Amino acid sequence: MSPVRRGHAAHSALTVRTVLGDVDPADLGTCDAHDHLFLTSPQLPGQELDSPASAAQELAAFREVEGESLIQWTPHGMGRRAGDLPGLSRASGVGIVAATGLHQAAHYATELLERLRTDGLADLFVREITEGIADTGVRAGLIKVAGGFHGLDAHARWTMEAAAEAHHATGAPITVHLELGTGALDVIDLLCGELNVPPDRLVLGHLNRSPDLAIHHQAAEAGAYLAFDGPSRANHATDWRMPDAVQALTEAGFADQLLLGGDTTTAKARAVNGGPGLPYLLRRVRPRLELAVGEEVVGRMLRENPARAFAVEWA
Repeated sequence: MSPVRRGHAAHSALTVRTVLGDVDPADLGTCDAHDHLFLTSPQLPGQELDSPASAAQELAAFREVEGESLIQWTPHGMGRRAGDLPGLSRASGVGIVAATGLHQAAHYATELLERLRTDGLADLFVREITEGIADTGVRAGLIKVAGGFHGLDAHARWTMEAAAEAHHATGAPITVHLELGTGALDVIDLLCGELNVPPDRLVLGHLNRSPDLAIHHQAAEAGAYLAFDGPSRANHATDWRMPDAVQALTEAGFADQLLLGGDTTTAKARAVNGGPGLPYLLRRVRPRLELAVGEEVVGRMLRENPARAFAVEWA
């Protein structure tokens, strides 16, 4: 197993696992590196993303602004509707990557977590990557887990240990929800230090929600990919602080480790419902960042960087 390394030429064996099969990383094109077409949680009552028709409209709007692929971070047990993803991908012309993994405990019933502990969480992740998500034939292309607020609780350590085991068995990249953008260094210490996950197989999400440039620099220096995702949320210091963070990291030499995503998590945030939705990333965020770091760097963030971050020589 030889995962892609930053700065190395692409090899034909490296592919991204989409819902329509494994593809050349270059075929991702312009990529939203963190978003959701479907997502349900008791933490978001009444705001479920559970409509295939709405997802189709959102993908069409994304395609109209030159979006070519989307990485869906919705993990196991949160309404992924994996069986709907291939048809949506074909109809829209947008490539879609599905996830396995597990979010914070608050998003699940106690009974489900107990069953997963009994059945084996790493086994589930490996099965959904290699054999497919149950009754769909869709194979996951990444493992999504989550940290806590400024630290890692027992649930986070359990899920990350399982993610590391599944990574070592398959090569799949691991993406991490950082609660309000915090805990990045704790995640790196656990996954890359204790559990031997190569840092360039790790994508840290929501760093824009905690605009601590020193922490951003340390995380990038460790070798992880940094995802600036969830724009349009003014209460999270996203849009208005993101250009400064991206510029600082670019000037420090880390432009090849930066990703962009929209992270649409509620029905009201969809463009079809009057929210920013999937198109916002390319329609508003892209030109704003280009003012800060230029078109070439933003192009790398949307195209070359996700092509490396999610490419694997699958075991």
